[in-house]
Amino acid sequence: MRPRLSALLLALALPAAAAELPTLPPLPTTPPPGELGRMVKLGRELIMHTDTAPLTRALVGNKLTCASCHIDGGTTNTPGTFVGTATAFPAWSKRERTVQTLQDRIDNCFMRSMNGKRPIIDSEASIAMAAYVTWLSEGQPMRMNPVKPVTPLFASRWPDKQYAPMFRRATHADYLHGAQVYAARCAACHGADGAGVGSFPPVWGKDSYNAGAGMSKPVKMASWVEHNMPLGNANLTPREVADVVLYVDAQPRPAFDLRQHLLPAARMGLYNSKVLDEKSTVRSNLRAVGVDLDALRGDAAH
Repeated sequence: MRPRLSALLLALALPAAAAELPTLPPLPTTPPPGELGRMVKLGRELIMHTDTAPLTRALVGNKLTCASCHIDGGTTNTPGTFVGTATAFPAWSKRERTVQTLQDRIDNCFMRSMNGKRPIIDSEASIAMAAYVTWLSEGQPMRMNPVKPVTPLFASRWPDKQYAPMFRRATHADYLHGAQVYAARCAACHGADGAGVGSFPPVWGKDSYNAGAGMSKPVKMASWVEHNMPLGNANLTPREVADVVLYVDAQPRPAFDLRQHLLPAARMGLYNSKVLDEKSTVRSNLRAVGVDLDALRGDAAH
């Protein structure tokens, strides 16, 4: 097939949103020399193998890695990319109500997506992961973000605003449709029970992200899924995305209590946040987008 015709057919096969993805700048290929280069390479190793790497495994409380959400070590042109991320920091975070550093942002993911403990801010692991993420932004202009801690590649489109009204209108029928989409398009990799298959991560249950993670918030998860899943062929329609996200995020997962994910102050040092009490559950996350969990699932008790 001629290249131009092939590209046209591919464009027609993909949803409109896929054509709007940003073009990545040239990525660095060779880490710096010496100790800095060692830290960059160590950072990538920790991103790819967070749950088993010696420096981070004790801080992880599930079977996810950073690469579970940051595909290919954050080198794609989709939501979850690390490209350009370092240029946005320091950045304002509404969640913590403080200006956050890149290390803050990385370390806070351990409490939420990894359902574990927040690393010490200047530990070798924390510095190495920040070094790797910064390396992927090498040569790009600084664009500190006073609104949200998001790479400039997606600052204007994250999260995708089309999903909030879709969730507010959600019904039990949408949930059942989401179950069908999951069975047809997701279960082969993530398991019918959501527990993951092989190297593919669990998406609900005790070994998945907790209710404080960004992926547990339906609008954010939908904004990620629309461009990343199914892996390598992200062609779900917006309605399929919304319904399968509701289905997944309505399944059981660990509740989030911020205080339980912080190391003792004597070990951790400063936690850069003005929010020291935060609790989230599956039910509260759905309520925040106008969805009643019992009605959505069609539970008999409702």
